[in-house]
Amino acid sequence: MSLSRMLVKSFTLTIAVIASGPAAADFGKLLATGGLTSVEGSGGGGLVPWATLSSYAEEGQWGGTVAYNYANVEDYELGVSALTLNYDNRWEFSYARQQFDLVSLGGELKQDIYGVKYHLYGDLVYGQEPQLSIGLQHKRNKTFALPEAVGARDDSGTDVYFSAAKAWLDGPWHRTWLVNLTLRATKANEMGLLGFGGDRNDSYKLQAEASVGMFVNRHWIVGVEYRQKPSNLSFAEEHDWHDVFIGWFPNKRVAVALAYTNLKSIAGADNQTGMYGSIQVTF
Repeated sequence: MSLSRMLVKSFTLTIAVIASGPAAADFGKLLATGGLTSVEGSGGGGLVPWATLSSYAEEGQWGGTVAYNYANVEDYELGVSALTLNYDNRWEFSYARQQFDLVSLGGELKQDIYGVKYHLYGDLVYGQEPQLSIGLQHKRNKTFALPEAVGARDDSGTDVYFSAAKAWLDGPWHRTWLVNLTLRATKANEMGLLGFGGDRNDSYKLQAEASVGMFVNRHWIVGVEYRQKPSNLSFAEEHDWHDVFIGWFPNKRVAVALAYTNLKSIAGADNQTGMYGSIQVTF
């Protein structure tokens, strides 16, 4: 199935679920506290996993999400199909399949990502302490010939990250604000799409990631994200990513996001800017 057809199917599913909005009354947590689905499948923003868990499941409950993310920049397209499963407001398990199309060069790169996140302490909304979580993302590159040719050492790797998130219900301008900070240990090249480790560096590096968002009202959020990335391959410098996003939560079943993304240079191709969209359904 092409990316365009998958995107159309996702929009159709979204409209159908919005029409059945009253079913959202079964969820106990505040609207939007489940966040979105990142490009690596974990709950959070678009580029950054958050300390939040992806559904509205509370203690003793199961919940989950299905999502589709799509990014279109100057020379590349990225499609991500993802799902998560939560339990007990404590555990999040995730899976994502990434397909990265080399529009200008021809060909594609694929990767599977298996994630687990554990809610350590605190709460996003209630109390003074932030919500703290630790997570793993095990990545398996399915098209390693090109990454190996440009110097990548391994076709699989595991990222480890620690996240802290807090929401203030009456922040500046009497709006709700959310801040998430993530520290990631990784060897991944371009998230792992170009393999792991390289001729320049084959050791784990600590990278900082951040998201800041302001809720215009209870259904709409605007914000920015920033993500540091290592540069392990000598054939091309790898650059940090950032975006400016808007998110829409019409009800607790659906979350939609749209962002302007600046990925700078990827594999030597400059000016990789463009649009990013995400659709998530929660159950």
